[in-house]
Amino acid sequence: MAVEETPAAPEFDLNDSEWYLNRELTWLEFNQRVLHEAEDSRTPLLERLKFIAIVSSNLDEFFMKRIGGLKQQIGAGMRELTLDGRTPHQQVQECHLVIRSLEARKDQLFRHLCSLLEEKGIAVESYNELTAKEKKTLREHYYTNIFPLLTPQSIDPAHPFPFISNLSLNLLVTLRYPRAREVSLARVKVPVGLGTPRFIRVGKGDHFVCLEDVMMNNLDTLFPGMSIVSCEIFRVTRNANTERDEEEADDLMAMIESELKERKFAPIVRLEIGAGMDPVHRGRLAAELELDEENDVFEVPGLLALRDLFELAGLDYARLHDQPHYPIEHPQLQATRNIFHIIRDCGSILLQHPYESFSTSVERFLREAATDPKVRGIKMTLYRTSIQGRIIDSLVLAAQNGKQVAVVVELKARFDEAANIRLAERMEEAGIHVTYGVVGLKTHCKVILVVRQDYNGLRRYVHIGTGNYHAETARIYSDLGLLTCDQTIGQDVTELFNYLTTGFMAKRNYQKIVPAPRMLKKALLAGIEREIESHRQKGGGLIQFKMNALEDGDIVKALYRASQAGVKVDLVVRDTCRLRPGIPGLSENIRVMSVVGRFLEHSRLYYFRNGGADDYFIASADAMKRNLEARVEVLCPVESPELTKELRAIFDIHLSDQRSVWDMHPDGSYTQRVPAAESPHLGSHHLMIERASKRLRESLKQKKKTKPKN
Repeated sequence: MAVEETPAAPEFDLNDSEWYLNRELTWLEFNQRVLHEAEDSRTPLLERLKFIAIVSSNLDEFFMKRIGGLKQQIGAGMRELTLDGRTPHQQVQECHLVIRSLEARKDQLFRHLCSLLEEKGIAVESYNELTAKEKKTLREHYYTNIFPLLTPQSIDPAHPFPFISNLSLNLLVTLRYPRAREVSLARVKVPVGLGTPRFIRVGKGDHFVCLEDVMMNNLDTLFPGMSIVSCEIFRVTRNANTERDEEEADDLMAMIESELKERKFAPIVRLEIGAGMDPVHRGRLAAELELDEENDVFEVPGLLALRDLFELAGLDYARLHDQPHYPIEHPQLQATRNIFHIIRDCGSILLQHPYESFSTSVERFLREAATDPKVRGIKMTLYRTSIQGRIIDSLVLAAQNGKQVAVVVELKARFDEAANIRLAERMEEAGIHVTYGVVGLKTHCKVILVVRQDYNGLRRYVHIGTGNYHAETARIYSDLGLLTCDQTIGQDVTELFNYLTTGFMAKRNYQKIVPAPRMLKKALLAGIEREIESHRQKGGGLIQFKMNALEDGDIVKALYRASQAGVKVDLVVRDTCRLRPGIPGLSENIRVMSVVGRFLEHSRLYYFRNGGADDYFIASADAMKRNLEARVEVLCPVESPELTKELRAIFDIHLSDQRSVWDMHPDGSYTQRVPAAESPHLGSHHLMIERASKRLRESLKQKKKTKPKN
């Protein structure tokens, strides 16, 4: 009897584009999941409105950054294929198709939510539905508060086509003199922002009319004696990619300021128009704005610029929002004693935002450093922060108190350039030594170094985080941070700042932290290869990564090789993911999941089982080519068993979540997990809130037990 041979495992060419998903399309797929939060009846009503605003804002940025960049490539004649085998032109076309579908779904959902909101006494009404008294009151409000801000501009042979600012709402008014046959066109910008809301309250309740609707119905004040033939609405989106070569810039700040000016006049990449616009006007706008009418014009059936729904989503209706979340004070930071003494006694403290307070941890760390007479110096990186926040106040106070303060500011943080220029100027005026990092690299790591004169000499205290030093986002982004006085980490961070402030690449002996661009990618690839070898020898190989995006082709290939070797791989990836899980012979040992819920998942966490040694790292970097090869990033080990226990809990909570996790399929689509009927419908974020509260309660109990009795 012939022995049946086991079929050979299929061979895969890891350079074949078939095995990779497209970066842009997977990011749009993430927005499909975000929009689902607005569709999900389990989400409170005003939170659902907020998710529509988030998706709208995300798509605006997508056009400014990603579509804008692709159009630049097309204009430059680039035909280089992406890892997934697409040209820039193909990517734009496919993205447009997905976006048109997404926009239609979003508009339909908004109309549905409006009907639900009306039942709760919140309504967005048409001007024509108002009573005569309400119209009179609104007209008076318009004449006093809006009319002085308006600047009508003619569009005719005697006047050049007016400049249209990025993301602005505009009215295209068709006019005619009485008894005249010829018509004229005029453009009027809708002055949303700087104290002028998009939604104007009618009466004393929560009924609103859109600002542009009020303007459309009071055009006689702008064009007295003219007949208004029609009024149509449009909006443009401009390319935000205007970066120059900083190596050729004598003054980096002046170059950034020049880029910001150029961005205002950058090419337009999208024209949105209201439903039913005259085809002649549509064509003329497209021609004047140098757009392809068929591909670059998006007709919107309902309201344009739904990002403005943030205004309504903030209405004070407790039952229509998530239950209030108040970050707790970290159990080990409750004591009023000097924070540096606390860190010294603990060795290292793991911070979990937004579950634990940013104010009473990171801001306190800087605040006490500014006033502690034994602190000699503070060094810090700043990528994004709040202009009015306590971070800058503490740094300025420290300088005023005679401490050495050095801050590395990333001037090229996208959409925060102007704010960072103002911050840099304010800090320089206070005597802070401000530098702008290494030429050609963005400084994206989040690090603070405090040098203090302790009882036994100088000691270095460090904070390393996965998120920005921004108090507002620390309340809505999930991030991790490490406060430590580990001597080796302190030495490494000192080396890092010496590199950031000089740009000198001289050999630097990092012993614990792993910086990008020189070492981090190599370390991740080496960790994957080590896990493969360990699995071959002992079995039980396990890799778990949590990040915002998995885009780097080399990392994806290495994970494929790990799966083929039998290593189990769990990937918690918020948005972009090139890897295709679950393909027999290639990635059947890989699971990819995405967590979408109340908070924005932002922490980066890397784990290797390493034969039972359990290596945990937190990082500022995602597994993206730009992070690993074109930015200064930091990967930092977390070694204390007490702290790694918390990191293990984060992974376990996400992996077992049956409410807010979406599982990825080989084709790049996702399915949301559905909890069993008998199980509580609690997602990761709710469970993390409960876990943080439990840690605090247990800490208070322990303190009561150990408190000496009188």
